Amino acid sequence: MCGIFAYLNYLTPKTRKDVLETLIKGLQRLEYRGYDSAGVGIDSADGKGIVLVKKRGKVQALENEILDNGEGLAFDKTEDIHLGIAHTRWATHGVPSEVNSHPHRSGEENDFVVVHNGIITNYKEIKTLLIEKGFKFESETDTEVIPKLIKHIFDQHPHDTFRELVEQVIQQLEGAFALCFKSYHFPGELVATRRGSPLLIGIKSQTRLATDHVPILYSKELDVNRDHRPHVPERGVLERRQSTSEVHAENAPVEYFFASDASAVIEHTNRVMYLQDDDVAVVHNGALSIHRLKRGLDDTHAREITTLKMEIQQIMKGNYTTFMQKEIFEQPESVVNTMRGRVCFDDNTVVLGGIKDYIPEIRRCKRLMLIGCGTSYHSAIATRQLLEELTELPVMVDLASDFLDRSTPVFRDDVCFFMSQSGETADSLMALRYCKQRGALIVGITNTVGSTICRESHCGIHINAGPEIGVASTKAYTSQVISLVMFGLIMCEDSIAKQERRSEIIRGLKRLPDDIRTVLAKDNDCHNLAKELYEKKSLLVMGRGFNYATCLEGALKIKELTYMHSEGLLAGELKHGPLALVDSSMPVIMVLTRDSVHTKCMNALQQVTARDGRPILICEIGDTETMKFSSRCIQVPHTVDCLQGILTVIPMQLLSYHIAVLKGCNVDCPRNLAKSVTVE
Repeated sequence: MCGIFAYLNYLTPKTRKDVLETLIKGLQRLEYRGYDSAGVGIDSADGKGIVLVKKRGKVQALENEILDNGEGLAFDKTEDIHLGIAHTRWATHGVPSEVNSHPHRSGEENDFVVVHNGIITNYKEIKTLLIEKGFKFESETDTEVIPKLIKHIFDQHPHDTFRELVEQVIQQLEGAFALCFKSYHFPGELVATRRGSPLLIGIKSQTRLATDHVPILYSKELDVNRDHRPHVPERGVLERRQSTSEVHAENAPVEYFFASDASAVIEHTNRVMYLQDDDVAVVHNGALSIHRLKRGLDDTHAREITTLKMEIQQIMKGNYTTFMQKEIFEQPESVVNTMRGRVCFDDNTVVLGGIKDYIPEIRRCKRLMLIGCGTSYHSAIATRQLLEELTELPVMVDLASDFLDRSTPVFRDDVCFFMSQSGETADSLMALRYCKQRGALIVGITNTVGSTICRESHCGIHINAGPEIGVASTKAYTSQVISLVMFGLIMCEDSIAKQERRSEIIRGLKRLPDDIRTVLAKDNDCHNLAKELYEKKSLLVMGRGFNYATCLEGALKIKELTYMHSEGLLAGELKHGPLALVDSSMPVIMVLTRDSVHTKCMNALQQVTARDGRPILICEIGDTETMKFSSRCIQVPHTVDCLQGILTVIPMQLLSYHIAVLKGCNVDCPRNLAKSVTVE
């Protein structure tokens, strides 16, 4: 996965240094999406070509390279109209290097350049064709076929518009992509498109926009000719239609920001439009228009320009050293925001507006299916037991990739929940579409308004955790758990037998922010434990019941951030193999809270200590019986069993953070990983 940022200023004078600073700052906001190399593409100083600056490493390395070449880039020159594109990369095809970095070019003259987020699955076939046509490739990437393909089409049809060229290109591409194109043949013109990868447009205008809904323009249905070119409307006809279908009139100052994520544009504008799959956005002479090759069954007639409520302060580190540290300590507020306006503690009512109209249909279903990847999958495991208890329905939890590999049977009376922080996770999206095609009701649980999962679900819950920039998810996990708990409370609100249980859980939710603050106060204890563990090679995390998800999620955080081997184990499986790993040198963390499986967990604890194990315990405050087995304990408050996992996972978040810092790892940007995996 990668980050795309493009900036177009139309009749808005900017120095070239201003343009480059805007591009660099946009990439820095997107660096959580990829950080092994970065690059920018801007007009040459004489305006007759395109200059590419690319650098291996983080965006800071690219910024330094640009500053070192300021004279050659003509920093002081003012541009009234200019388009710059930029990219930060998470390597998939080809190692991190300058030649594999984006933007990629059509050839040595840089006729066409492109930035790409996603993966092209049929790039080998296209590459073979282009090599036969005489094109030479310089990188190992799948992306490089795109600018060379558009150059090939342009050479054959030099009178086509930029949009027509891009439309012909994307018809040949398979896979997932978000693309921004720039060409010196079409100065000041930007064409962008997406399929399966996120892309939005920020609009900053000095005058009021004529409309908040941009009509969609449709080309005629494809007429496949001998050269396989699509039949498009006559240019004059298209231009007349565009006059009533553009977001901005010509000759009026305007700025456009194209980005993979809203965090990159919010400091410039809060007016954004989210592109949908197969949209082709064109900015020409300052006017934005949206095109599609053909009409689909689910197409709307326009794309809406919405107002973001995100504040720039939300994506800044503030007084914290890293984004992850900030997001861990934001959890008292993030859980309140998840419950705000939804849980009324005075009368024990719960309302989820995003699924309210679908609750009767959900109550009639035969099965609940919770599907996600990584941390989102763990949030499903954390709530499965409670949902089975409150709904009295079978609850199936699946990893999205395995769910697809098995071609799992799905029926019309199933309800499928898809959890994703970003709302763009590729495997989850494909699983969603698989279930939707089979008639199941789709419920999206995401943290990103306007994301693909959000749009393609029948209904959903916005977890409202706030922007999460650190790659390792923390506050989104706890908010996902609470969202599913609230859903369970709604499902059993009419059950007389479950009213006492509902009240108990709601009382626990009310205390939860204060309980989390109590756990966060143990940060120094976690730091001291990290000093003991950071030089170890491996770590086991054990628990069961509602805390099993804590073991999985805690082990994942250790892996993500510290690169240490760690394994989350179900304590009930200890005698079926894992016990062989336990000795005096193997670090073991055990999660034991006073719940229905406490006695069973104590049996596992005794087995560990009998094999010379020296466990670290996460237990409840004042539980002296448990603490007798170890002098190294992190104590958390007692709460209702189904919420205990929220309190026990926070010490694991803090521990992984401190181990990573002690090992000198980049906490916000772990190696080989990016925030939301939007490639297969």
